Amino acid sequence: MKLVNILVTIALSLGMASAATAQQQMQAPPQGDQVDQLDQLLDLDENQQQEIRRLLDEAQSQMAPKEQEVQALQARLGEHVGPDFDEAAIRQDASRLGELTGELTAESVLLQSRVEAVFTEEQRERLEQEIAQQQQQMRDLQDQMQQQGGQPPAQ
Repeated sequence: MKLVNILVTIALSLGMASAATAQQQMQAPPQGDQVDQLDQLLDLDENQQQEIRRLLDEAQSQMAPKEQEVQALQARLGEHVGPDFDEAAIRQDASRLGELTGELTAESVLLQSRVEAVFTEEQRERLEQEIAQQQQQMRDLQDQMQQQGGQPPAQ
C-alpha cells in the first residue's frame, strides 16, 4: 500500500494531469522541469532522464486530447443547466465524462508505474524516504494549524 501512495505522490510531483487535475483544468509544468526535479532528488543517470522524458512525452500526447474533451464536456454539461434541460443529453455527456475520467486515471497510473520502473531500488528507497518526510511535515503543519485555531487570539 505504501507503494501506491508513493506512486500517487510521484504523479502529483510530476504535475501530470490525472482525472482530478484534468477536471480542474490545471496545466502540467514543462516536462524538463519535472525530470530535473526528479534528477535533483534521485540523481538520475542520462539514460533514466531520457526514458522518463520519453514516457512523459508519450503520456502527454495520449492524454491531451482526452483532457480537452473533458473540458468540452464539462462546459457542455454546464450549458445543460436550466428549466428546459435535456435529461438524455445530460446523461450521455456525463457518461462520456465518466469514461474519459476512467481512461485518464488509468493512463496516469500506467505512467506512474512506468516511471517507477525506470528507478533503481536505491532510488525508490530514497524517494520513499523523501515522501515520508514531506508527509510528516504536512501532518506537523496541520497539527500546528489546528492548535493555533483552537486557541483564542493573542492580545
